[in-house]
Amino acid sequence: MKPRLNIAAAAPGIYKAMSGLEEYLHHCSIEIPLIHLIKLRASQINECAYCIDMHWKDLRALGEDEQRLYSLDAWRECPWYTDRERAALAWTEAVTLVAEDQVPDAVYNEVHPHFSDTELADLTFAIATINVWNRLSIAARGEPGVYKVKQHA
Repeated sequence: MKPRLNIAAAAPGIYKAMSGLEEYLHHCSIEIPLIHLIKLRASQINECAYCIDMHWKDLRALGEDEQRLYSLDAWRECPWYTDRERAALAWTEAVTLVAEDQVPDAVYNEVHPHFSDTELADLTFAIATINVWNRLSIAARGEPGVYKVKQHA
């Protein structure tokens, strides 16, 4: 698909605001690899090719195992995710698909033992942020494959 809108050029303030959100996330209570893992999962759900490409590359640069990446959409069936990651992935799916089930209590009860209130707030914010990025990228038809990994702390 051909890109149809350069949002950064059309409204640079949007990217400045979104960069502020990302700055917060990179210093929040959630570990960076987990943030990228939930961003990849939300991007899969939203079918955002640009963001799938980005977060896959970021995770590989952080040393993530290829097997865990290519099986992420079937994480419930795979033994190589920790209980904390499973809880985060369940929360990611529920928050991303909020219109379907309004984030059920059962999912909250599953995630809360693995995350403090601050961590759960940060995790929810990370999920909300990637959902915004996905919508911007999908609407603009961001071109997958052009993303280059930046240096990670």
